[in-house]
Amino acid sequence: MESTSAQMSPTRQSLRIRVAAMVALFVAAFCLSAVPANAHQTVVKPTIVLVHGAFADSSGWRDVAASLTAEGYPVQTFDNPLRGPANDSAQLEKQLATISGPIVLVGHSYGGVVITNTHDSDVVANVYIAAFAPARGEFVQGLLNPLIYPGSRLLPPALELKVVEGDPTGLGGYNVDGYIAEPYFHETFVQDVDDATAADMFAHQKSAALVANLEPSGDPSWAKVPSWYLVSRQDRVIPPALQRFMASRAAAGHTTEVDASHASLVSRPGEVTTTILAAATATQG
Repeated sequence: MESTSAQMSPTRQSLRIRVAAMVALFVAAFCLSAVPANAHQTVVKPTIVLVHGAFADSSGWRDVAASLTAEGYPVQTFDNPLRGPANDSAQLEKQLATISGPIVLVGHSYGGVVITNTHDSDVVANVYIAAFAPARGEFVQGLLNPLIYPGSRLLPPALELKVVEGDPTGLGGYNVDGYIAEPYFHETFVQDVDDATAADMFAHQKSAALVANLEPSGDPSWAKVPSWYLVSRQDRVIPPALQRFMASRAAAGHTTEVDASHASLVSRPGEVTTTILAAATATQG
């Protein structure tokens, strides 16, 4: 008589192994399906490109760039030629072509005109910092109409002109540039910093071609690209009322204000950084 503890037949043992294997596969598949779909996706942070305006250079972005870098964002600055919207946006587009992945463009002052005229499929957001955001056909001097938006101090004697040589964009290599005279720079451009900071900014001032203020803008990128705007309430270059008007078209729902001069990127870098981060995080996939 056979014992009840005798070994099971090979056929039954093989069946049990197969069933166990199927159960294990089912459990593994269930566990994988329970993981969120985006758990394995790597969030790519956009490259942030900072575009300075007239009467400044890229050094004005120093504190903002450092803060963005500390947050893990790749940061580049653009050495704005300040020759005119068509020329300057074409140069910016060349720089953007060397960048892989999404891009956030940030423009201050006339830099806003440049990013408005820049069209690149990798740009996911525009950020305007006390900047011009023209519609098609508008130009800087026309927007600064003192009858409609009074308050700008960017007038003679604060604003002076000079002839520059060796400018390939000018007639016969010559051009007429505007700049802010030293006695007026601090109180006109950046009244909310100390004397030493204002002196350093004046030393880095770049003049802008007169034609840059007169050349009509092309199709605005803000019509298709999500945009943000930070208004400077104490601006003596672009009247705050004009900034609010432009922001209402370009950045409706994404407009904030700061109690700062025209150069808020220098006097209030924290608020400027916060605005840029809001745009960058909102557009990350």
